[in-house]
Order: sequence, then structure tokens, then C-alpha cells
Amino acid sequence: MTTPIIHIVDDDASFRTAIARLLRASGYDVALYESGDQLAKNPPGGEPGCILLDVQMAGLDGLQLQDRLAAAELSLPIVFVTGQGSIPMSVRAIKAGAHDFLAKPVSKQTLLPAIEQALARDRENREHHNRLGALRSLLATLTPRERQVFDLVVRGKLNKQIAYQLGAAERTIKAHRQKIMEKLRTGSVAELVSVAERLGLGGACDDRPA
Repeated sequence: MTTPIIHIVDDDASFRTAIARLLRASGYDVALYESGDQLAKNPPGGEPGCILLDVQMAGLDGLQLQDRLAAAELSLPIVFVTGQGSIPMSVRAIKAGAHDFLAKPVSKQTLLPAIEQALARDRENREHHNRLGALRSLLATLTPRERQVFDLVVRGKLNKQIAYQLGAAERTIKAHRQKIMEKLRTGSVAELVSVAERLGLGGACDDRPA
């Protein structure tokens, strides 16, 4: 199992050193950055972890870096740790997706649980991403005609309606629907609708009766 990496971004060298020592003693790998610009130029890879981020730094500040990472779709949870924070800053950070906002000096008893929670969130995000990836892979196995039938089924169309719309026999639509369920590993129309909703496919359920 890959050891999570805690990315520490802070322009205070003594803080970086102290926190790195604490986290290594707690079993974590760490990566140190003396500025937001440094992390932006060398962003984290795909390994699990989280980011400990200061707010007030020369160059790219913490909130700007948060925006930059979000734009690049780098979704590691962020825990802000700052000595110069404010309520408006914390509100903005949390609304933008930060996991937590802590004030310096921060105790071990406060920091380590916050990191554990951030790592749990990272695991959940990765599992969700993997599940969606698996569903997309299954969806990609549908033939063009099966995809047409799928799109209509999840919009609430009956077999005879789909047959009429596609100019096919109803028994052919039934066969397609059965094959779709096998390929997507589902057992009901409700499960097909759930697949469509989880994948964010537009139009799912649009035509279903209220």
C-alpha cells in the first residue's frame, strides 16, 4: 500500500522543518515547498496524500494556489495552517473546497486528526473516481445501437416506444436491453438509471412521468 505524502507549503523554514519531523515520526512521507509557486511548478503526482498550506506567502499565496490546483483538477484535500488567517479567508477557503482551516501555532492533537480526516477524504475521492472509471469502461462496451437504446431506456421510454423511434422490432429492443443490462452488470431499469445519473449523463429520467 502506498504511503500517503503530506505536501507542506509554507515560507517559514522552521515551521516546515518542525512539521516535517512530526509527520515523519507519525509514519508519513512528506514533501516540502517554500512557496506556492514551487508547488505550482512541481505539482503532486497521482499518489495519495493531502496538502498543508499557508495563506500569506510571497508570490502565489495559499488561496491563489488553491484556485490554481482546482483549475488543474488536482484534487488533493487541502488543510490550511496559517498564523495570519481571518474569518473571511477561512470561509472563502472552505467554500472553495478546503478540508480544514487551522490557526498557528497548531498542536499535534489538532493537526494529526485533521490530516487523518483529509486522507480519509482523499481515499473516498479516489474510490469514487475509480467507480466512475469502471462504469465508463463498461458503458464504452455498448455498441452504437445499444447506446441509443440505453439513452432512451433511462429516459423512461417503453420498449414499444423505443422500437417505434428507432424503426426496429420490439423484440429486437428487448434483446438490446437485455444485452445492455448484462454489459453494465445491472438487473433493472432503476439500476440503469442509477448508472446514468452517476455518470452525469444529460437527459437521464427527463421523460419519466412525474
